[in-house]
Amino acid sequence: MHDAPVIMLGGFQLDLSAVFMLLVSMAIVFLVCRLSVANLSVENPSKFQNFMEWIVEFVQGIIGSTMDLKKGRHYLSLGLTLILFIFVSNLLGLPLGIITEAHKPEMIFGHVIEATRGLADGEHAELLWWKSPTADVSVTAGLAIVVFILMNYLGLRYNRKHYLRHYIEPFPIFLPLNIIENLAKPIALALRLFANIFAGEVLITVILKMGVLGIPFLGVWQGFSIFVGALQAYIFTILTMVYIAQTTIHEEEH
Repeated sequence: MHDAPVIMLGGFQLDLSAVFMLLVSMAIVFLVCRLSVANLSVENPSKFQNFMEWIVEFVQGIIGSTMDLKKGRHYLSLGLTLILFIFVSNLLGLPLGIITEAHKPEMIFGHVIEATRGLADGEHAELLWWKSPTADVSVTAGLAIVVFILMNYLGLRYNRKHYLRHYIEPFPIFLPLNIIENLAKPIALALRLFANIFAGEVLITVILKMGVLGIPFLGVWQGFSIFVGALQAYIFTILTMVYIAQTTIHEEEH
C-alpha cells in the first residue's frame, strides 16, 4: 500500500491528500450545480437542468419514503448535498491515481511529511496524492459525526419530550442499550462507506499490478465500482433521512 502525505499540525495528523481531494469534490459538485442553473428554461431546459431536476425528484422520493414530504422538504438541501458530494467523492479514485516517490525527508508548508521522516539511503516512500476522499475513514467519520449531531439536535428541538423518552422505552433498564444504539449509528455510517470505497481502490491497485492481464478485469471492476459508489451514496443519504425521521417524528405519526 502507498503512504498518505501526512504532516503534524498543532499535535494533529493532517492528511494533505484527503484535504486536497475534499476540495476537488466540492469544486466538482459546485460546478455541476452551477451549470444546472446557468440557463434555466421551462420550454427548452438544458441537459444539466434536466439532470438536476431528476436528482431533486430522486432525493424527494428518498425523503418521502422516510417521512411526510411536507415535513421533510426542509431536508431537501441536506439530501442533495450528501448524495452529490458522496457520489462524486466515491468516484474520484477510479480514473487515476497520482503517486510520487520521496527518497529523502520532504517538507510542505514548513512541516515534514511523516512517511518520509528518517528515510535512509536506498529507501523511498510512495505518496498517494489522488484518491477517493471517502476511502479515508477520517472523512467518512466526519460526515457521520455531522449527521449524528444534526439528528440529535433536531430531535431535541422539534420532538424533545418524545425524543428523550425513547431512551427509557420500553423500560428504564434499557437506557444503556438505547444510548449504545444511538452511538452506533454514526459508527455504522462511517465504516460502511469507508470499507466499500477503500476495498474497491485496494482491488484496483491489485489489478494494476497484474499488468496487461489485468486490463479486462480493470474495466469490469471500474464499471462495477461506479454502481457501488452510487449505491453507497444512496444508502448514506437514505439512512440519514431515516435517523432524522426517527428523532423528529412522534411514534404515532409514522
